[in-house]
Amino acid sequence: MMLRVAVVGSGPAGLYTAEALVKQAAALPVPVPVSIDVLDRLPTPYGLVRYGVAPDHKSIKSVANYLRRVLESPGVAFLGGVHFGDHVTRQDLLGAYDAVVYATGAMRDRRLAIPGEDLPGSYAATDFVNWYCGHPDMDMDAFSLDAESVAVIGVGNVAVDVARILARDVEELAQTDVPEPVLAALRASKVREVHMIGRRGPAQAKFTTKELRELGELPGVSVRVEESEMDPDGFDSSGESAALAESDRRVRGNLVAMRQWLSGAAQVAGTGRRLRVRFWLRPAEILPSSSRTVGGLRLERTRLTSDGVFEGTGEFETLDAQMVLRSVGYQSVPLDGVPFDARSHTVPNSGGRVLDDTGAPLPGEYVAGWLKRGPTGVIGTNKADAAETVRALLADLAGGPGEDGAALPRPGLLRFPDAGPAPEGAEGAPSPLHGLLAERGVRPVSYDEWLRIEAAEADLARSLGRGERVKLPGSAAIWSACRPAG
Repeated sequence: MMLRVAVVGSGPAGLYTAEALVKQAAALPVPVPVSIDVLDRLPTPYGLVRYGVAPDHKSIKSVANYLRRVLESPGVAFLGGVHFGDHVTRQDLLGAYDAVVYATGAMRDRRLAIPGEDLPGSYAATDFVNWYCGHPDMDMDAFSLDAESVAVIGVGNVAVDVARILARDVEELAQTDVPEPVLAALRASKVREVHMIGRRGPAQAKFTTKELRELGELPGVSVRVEESEMDPDGFDSSGESAALAESDRRVRGNLVAMRQWLSGAAQVAGTGRRLRVRFWLRPAEILPSSSRTVGGLRLERTRLTSDGVFEGTGEFETLDAQMVLRSVGYQSVPLDGVPFDARSHTVPNSGGRVLDDTGAPLPGEYVAGWLKRGPTGVIGTNKADAAETVRALLADLAGGPGEDGAALPRPGLLRFPDAGPAPEGAEGAPSPLHGLLAERGVRPVSYDEWLRIEAAEADLARSLGRGERVKLPGSAAIWSACRPAG
C-alpha cells in the first residue's frame, strides 16, 4: 500500500519535508513507497526562496535549484493554485491522506503599534520585498519611490536587503530577475538617504556578517554609524553587549565590519546615496506631512539598565523621512480549523506533532518550518526541522515497538501500509484530491505548467538582454504563461 501525504506549502519547509519523507521512508527496515502532494495557493513553487530573497542574492536563490530536484523526485507532485481553507479544507485532506504536514511559513509583518503607522508612505517591509521579487499578489505599480529619505525599522537580514535594494545602483540590478516595472521604478527613484534603525544595540542586531559587509561594498554609497552608538557600554549598563562581543563570533564579525564605517566614507562617484545605520532608538510616532502622508519619524533613545531592563530614556529626536518600512519580525497566520497559538503565532506541536487544546497529539497532523517554531534561523535551518517532523510521522505510522523493543511515541496512530510492493499502477495514480477539486471547478497547476512560467521568464530575459530570467510582472502575466489562451 502507498503512504500518501499532503504537504501544505511549497517553500523550503514544505519541500525539505517532501525530501525527508522520500529519503526516510526508503531507509526504513521495510522500505515504504510514498506519494506526496505538495499544495500551494500560488501557481509557483519555492515560497520564500522565490519571493523573499533579494534579487541580487544569487547564491541564496540557487537553493531553488536544489528544491527543484525535490519536486522532480518520483512520488512528489506539485499542486499549485490550491487554496487551503477555500478550495480544500482540513477535513478534506485528513480524509484523503495518511498524514498532512502544514508548512505555510510566516507571511505577515509584525506591526509597530505606534501613532501614524497607517499613514500613506508607511509600509510593511514584506510588501516591499514582495514587490521587488515580483510576487503575484502585488501590484507592480505599488511603489513609486518619490521619497528622498527612507527609514527602515529593523536590523535583521530582511532590513539589510531592503536598505541595499534602495541604495544600490539600479544598473547593477539589471542582470537580475527583478520585474521590468520594478526596475523602471528603481531607475526613477528619488531616494538619496536610507536609515536603518535598531531598537537595541549593534551587539543585539540580528543580521549576519556577510550581508552586513555587502552594505559597505556598495559602489557610490556612503555608509556610516554613530560612534556613541557603537560603544558597548554607551547605552548598556548591564554588560550584555560587551559579553556578546566576547562570546559570539557573529557579533564580533558584525562589530568589526561596522567599525570600519565610523568615520563615514567620503562621497564617491555613483549614486551619491547615503546609508545610516542607527542603534538604541525606537520608533515612537510616524509624523504626518502637510498632505497627511509620512513626513518624519519620532524616535526615543533607549538603553539597558544595570539590571538588564530595556527602557526608553525620555530623550527624543525627529528623523526627516517620507517613507517608513517596518521590518521588526514576521508572524504566521492561522490555517482554517488547525490549532493555533495566538501568542507565539505558531501551531502548537511537540517535535512536529500538532497538539490539540489539551496538549494531546492529533492523529495524522504535523507541522514544519516557521509555522512550527516561529520565524527563526536561515533557509537551511528548515532542513533539520523538516527531518525531525518526518521522523515523528514515520514513527507514528509504523506502530509496534521500535528498535530493541523500545516503545515508539504514539505507536500505530496512522494506518500502517502493507509491506511489499505497491499495487500495479500506484506510482502513476492521480492525487486523491483530483476528483474533489474537479467537482469544485479547481484545476491545480501542475509542475509542467510551472515549467512554462520558467520558460517564459527565460524568454523575457533574452528579449530584454537581462541575464538568465526576468520575473513576469504580476498575476495575470504568470497565469497567461502557465495556461496560454487556446
